[in-house]
Amino acid sequence: MTHLAPMIHLSHALLPVRPPETVSMRTRDGIRLDADLYRPDAAGTWPVLLLRTACGRRVCETSHYAHPRWYAARGYVVVVQDVRGRGTSDGRFRPFEAEREDGADAVAWAASLPGSSGSVGMYGRGYAGMAQWLAMAEAPSALRAIAPAFAGWDVYSDWAYEGGAFRLADAMGWALAAAAESARRVEDGTGHRLLSDAVRALPVDDEIPSRPQALRDYARYSHYDDWLTNPLPGPAWDALSPRAMLPGMAADVAVLQLGGWYDPRLAGILDAHEALAARGRAPVRLVVGPWGAVGPAALPDGAPDGLPDLDGLQLPWFDRVLKGEGSMADRGGPVRLHDVESGRWHDLPSVSPAAAALHLASDGLANRQGGRLAVEPPDLEALDVVVHDPRCPVPSVGGHAMPSSAGRCDRAAVDRRHDVAVYTSLPLEEPLILAGRVALDLWVEADAPSFDVSAVLSVVRPDGQVLALTQGHARVEPGDPTRPLTIGMRAACATLAPGSALRLSLAGSCFPAYPVNPGTGAEPGETRRVDALPITLLIHSGPDRPSRLRLAAGMA
Repeated sequence: MTHLAPMIHLSHALLPVRPPETVSMRTRDGIRLDADLYRPDAAGTWPVLLLRTACGRRVCETSHYAHPRWYAARGYVVVVQDVRGRGTSDGRFRPFEAEREDGADAVAWAASLPGSSGSVGMYGRGYAGMAQWLAMAEAPSALRAIAPAFAGWDVYSDWAYEGGAFRLADAMGWALAAAAESARRVEDGTGHRLLSDAVRALPVDDEIPSRPQALRDYARYSHYDDWLTNPLPGPAWDALSPRAMLPGMAADVAVLQLGGWYDPRLAGILDAHEALAARGRAPVRLVVGPWGAVGPAALPDGAPDGLPDLDGLQLPWFDRVLKGEGSMADRGGPVRLHDVESGRWHDLPSVSPAAAALHLASDGLANRQGGRLAVEPPDLEALDVVVHDPRCPVPSVGGHAMPSSAGRCDRAAVDRRHDVAVYTSLPLEEPLILAGRVALDLWVEADAPSFDVSAVLSVVRPDGQVLALTQGHARVEPGDPTRPLTIGMRAACATLAPGSALRLSLAGSCFPAYPVNPGTGAEPGETRRVDALPITLLIHSGPDRPSRLRLAAGMA
């Protein structure tokens, strides 16, 4: 049920805004949390928008959102709060550990502020998005709507690991930035400088690439070692993750999720939407655009302009849910996906599962771009051999796994490497629409106890550009099944023009997005550069070992 707050002003005229006030609250365990308050300079009561951020409340996450004054002028009380241990708030910052209780306390407090109508919505991206989920898990009565962006759903599989491989560049960059802020709070100038410098140039060339000296020296400021040394899902991760809290989560809160094709946490965003939509209790909507975790992603020349911003998407949602302005019927479909090739938007009832298959086929020279993606399964068995050399790993190029360089970079040069197996379809005769999930069933083995497989699905345009559509990664540990190895490759939405082709690229590394696998089964935090060994991958295809790519596809 959607709740409408009483005494809400329906006027769209911009309102004057009072100067910001710094206000504080106490959590249930006595910790002081500081916030800045923005509200209309007018009589009446207004819904509250609460942003709980780990990035410093004075910044207000203006890298992605309009300044809070913009929302206040449109009839909202806006509260921007430093979470525990960040900004000027008291306490120690331990990612996600206190956000459930602190978030619920903050919602109840915000609902009681001067000018508040008693109804609260939350917004924010990344960590601030997860803070919304965790507050919702505590079911505070004043919470009516949330709009998490680029947030994910499970800390283990969306923030720390992917396919069993540590998210090296993503997790390290965030840990260094968080540690630098902790050093700043205690006026450790040397630590702050060294950690901040490391954020700008990740120290992945250290003797132990996954545990560089900067993070060893300043481990007291960081959660990084806890994540690096806990490579399996389990209770410790569940205690931090909204996914595990779904059964007790408030069912009457409207949810708008905003995701990006180049956001590391997209898979969890899709899972969260499916889980909440299945409950059918409150409005739930998903919008996925060509964004990355740090903002609009790098797009190729000729990409369409005029993309909506996050404010333009979430303000009408809050107006509908918190003010009763407009109707839920005029917001588009439950799922809206941006087509990265055509630039159009597709409104769908749900995200389609991976179903239709393209089969891998080869003459044994896929690492010379001789592999094929075929509609019909091949008649003959084939074996492609790829040698991964740890001295020169296949680099991360675009996609979602490197937040600082996310997007659709041309990877044609990478596909020409001899340590990359390439399977390409025939050029299309008619337009083909991909809109939904993608997965790979791969029959693969190696001459080492442990190995990695990086899989990238791209469109090959008629002009020769090779632009990634989606990717996946898997770390195979000793004893893991590989008959076949199923790799989730996230989702994609693209209309492929006639003359274009689909391409699947397979490699034994994607560095520094993920650590180089040493081949020994040793943990990344214990692996020195000198320990890594060459690994030979054997990729099978054919009737007895049918490697295949599964997609949600249809003719335009």
